[in-house]
Amino acid sequence: MNEYEERKKKVVLRWLQKAESDIKVARHILEMDDPPTDAICFHCQQAIEKYLKAFLTYHDVRVKKTHDLGILLKMCLEMDKEFESMDKEKIASLTPFAVEIRYPDEIYTPTIDESKNALETALKVKEIVFKKLKIKESAI
Repeated sequence: MNEYEERKKKVVLRWLQKAESDIKVARHILEMDDPPTDAICFHCQQAIEKYLKAFLTYHDVRVKKTHDLGILLKMCLEMDKEFESMDKEKIASLTPFAVEIRYPDEIYTPTIDESKNALETALKVKEIVFKKLKIKESAI
């Protein structure tokens, strides 16, 4: 493995480690009594974003700063048609949790079921990305 590939591998692993942290936080918050569901959805959105960016980084695709999961998923689809199996609308619907919902202007509060669905969606994205990158969870 040349120096470039080694550096790229480290960056991909950092994306995955950060995504795993977001999953861990979302799971922990979900276990609380009366959990802040907006925070759960935020961390799920962040995890998906990072999983997709890890996949794109692995494939040498430069990503401009964006939190738009629809755009990121479309970019992944261009690299691998297996992403077609993902629920594009469900994934894209989590995009507003990246920024908009974190400020007091927004009054929407997701339900517990929506939060659980967000976590389920994030875990499905994780599954396909880990499979495509041939990464075992124990490697993170």
